Amino acid sequence: MSNDASERYRAGQTALLAVMDEAEPLVGHWRRRFDASASAGVPAHVTVLVPFLDIDRMDPGVMDVLTVLIGEHSPFTVRFDKCQRFPGVLSLAPTPDQPFRALTETVAARWPEAPPYGGQYAEIIPHLTVAHGRQTHVFDDVEEHLTAQLPVTAEVAAVSLFVSDGDRWHRRAEFPLLG
Repeated sequence: MSNDASERYRAGQTALLAVMDEAEPLVGHWRRRFDASASAGVPAHVTVLVPFLDIDRMDPGVMDVLTVLIGEHSPFTVRFDKCQRFPGVLSLAPTPDQPFRALTETVAARWPEAPPYGGQYAEIIPHLTVAHGRQTHVFDDVEEHLTAQLPVTAEVAAVSLFVSDGDRWHRRAEFPLLG
């Protein structure tokens, strides 16, 4: 998810997320403290595409196309066994990450007007954000605690559509990976 509050809370914005329920016991505490999207209703996840189409464009035809496109991908198991950092962000790195890249590329190819992260970054780097906008020593402490409890494994069997109401994000639909 975006770290920019104006993006995170814009009513009608949507996001496609692979929810990582299995990671929540490990990262939930840290995300509630250091990732504002957690308190806005976003569970532990790896982003597939954000921002996606505004909710007023999410008609039955779009939903049907998403069902088909995402359904063409096979469910997979992902393992988080290390932390990674980007400027201002501490996250868990998924292995493998290619299935997430493939999902993002598939959806973005169909809707080029909705590039990953609004076209902000040249490369898609799948990750599960744990903390952002903190000083290095905070990241160091969180990473030390997380590393001692890794790995965590998750099953990815669906991509969820989340919609912002301006304050919180709500899960609106789920698209199964059927392969």
